[in-house]
Amino acid sequence: MNKGTSQAVRLLRPAILLASLLTVAGCSMAPVYQRPELPVPAQWSPDPQSAASGQAADAKAVSELPWTRYFPDAKLQGLIRQALDHNRDLRVALLNVDQLRAAYQVQNADRFPTLNGSVSGTRGPSSASPYPLTTSVTGGVTVAAYELDLFGRVKSLSDAASAQVLASEEARKAAHISLVAAVANAYYALWADRWQLALSEQTLQTRQEGMKLLQLKFDNGVLNELDLRSAQSSVEAARVTRAQAQRQWAQDLSALTLLVGQAVPADQLPPVPVLDAQTLGRSADSRAAEQAVLATLWPGLSELPVGVSSDVLLQRPDIAQAEQQLIAANANIGAARAARFPRISLTASAGRVSDSLSGLFDDGRSAWTFSPSVTVPIFDAGRAKAGVDAAFVKRDIAVAQYDKAVQTAFKEVADALVARRTYADQAEAQLAQAQAEAARLRLATLRYDSGVASQLDLLDAQRSLFAAQQASIAAQLARQQAHISVYKALGGGWVESADAPDRRVKVNDPSPSDPVSR
Repeated sequence: MNKGTSQAVRLLRPAILLASLLTVAGCSMAPVYQRPELPVPAQWSPDPQSAASGQAADAKAVSELPWTRYFPDAKLQGLIRQALDHNRDLRVALLNVDQLRAAYQVQNADRFPTLNGSVSGTRGPSSASPYPLTTSVTGGVTVAAYELDLFGRVKSLSDAASAQVLASEEARKAAHISLVAAVANAYYALWADRWQLALSEQTLQTRQEGMKLLQLKFDNGVLNELDLRSAQSSVEAARVTRAQAQRQWAQDLSALTLLVGQAVPADQLPPVPVLDAQTLGRSADSRAAEQAVLATLWPGLSELPVGVSSDVLLQRPDIAQAEQQLIAANANIGAARAARFPRISLTASAGRVSDSLSGLFDDGRSAWTFSPSVTVPIFDAGRAKAGVDAAFVKRDIAVAQYDKAVQTAFKEVADALVARRTYADQAEAQLAQAQAEAARLRLATLRYDSGVASQLDLLDAQRSLFAAQQASIAAQLARQQAHISVYKALGGGWVESADAPDRRVKVNDPSPSDPVSR
């Protein structure tokens, strides 16, 4: 920095210091923020058995349980990591944080003076005879139209932008949690698809083999055409089911590929099931068959502790996002109120003036200007008042949106807990039904071989067993996904370092009280 510029800065230093002190001392006209009361019951006990047994622990621990511990399957963990690295929706959420942080930095810069260096010159005839040509060169530091924030308008706008940044970060967390749950649901859906496909293929193979024997009986005149056509219909029905299972597998695989953001390697797909008597519900021991299904379909997920206080909803990022948006709307009220008061702006410059550019910083004269201005609203046809009214309405809208977010979260948690309990009962009942149908088929086969039962009775027992086995697999999937829903509804699945936090923009704000400063 040369001698002339140093002098200009020294001349402006008192004005800059005064402006900064006035800015810090400026009052805020924003209403004092108070968190709204939760518009839901203070407590809930969706699972009386768990509450009575003392297992209803604080659910806040669920939001701190990382997905790497909750999902034990190594293949699923690999897919979740790939999704966190390549999913486009999550990438957009990250970029939204960066965008709003940059916008905050732009808004927050208005709280401090902006210094610019400038050099300007003029040359023209003098106004006095004999009108000689004269040259005037000015150079120095300027402060252009800096607003003294006496009523907190600029600070309120900065606080609102800060809250929007925090809201975008909570939106990123919500996108992260939703992605983890979506990948887990898609993975277990693929696993169920493989079970359904294996079951349909085995059923089709069994019916085709039986059809060959019936065709021989019909050709030898032992079997009538009605029984033959009934068996043929059963074979075609099994073929239809196999085609449906193949289609469902392909569609669910495409859905998982979209979530992951790239092609899913074959070695990360669920394993191919091996069907045996127990997994098909044909075991005579009901409890042993149930344990076999639970162990072979997929790894079970743990029962999460659930607190009885609805305050656990505040741990969810979507609730925190709605609250930050409410805080931003509250701060905008202060900015709208301050706009009705006088606005003081400061324009100043300090530097050197010379008759030539070459002598500007050597033999030039010191020069400075200080031009404060005051703008007082007199008549604006109600524009400023309408701005305040609109800010209050937006705040009320944000309150309603916050209440709706809390109510939605309460419903999701309650529904997930009910689904977890009832799907467990349903899965157990579906397995028992499959076992009963398996026993019925064995008896029908014995009666048919003894000539007591007809071919139609045997076919009906086969169809009933196939349907019960399909329903059992679907119920097992629903129970597994209900566990995932509870985990997601309670805010589980967020890991701070999982989705490239190094891409986030740091805010270097000299104000220690700003909520964005970390």
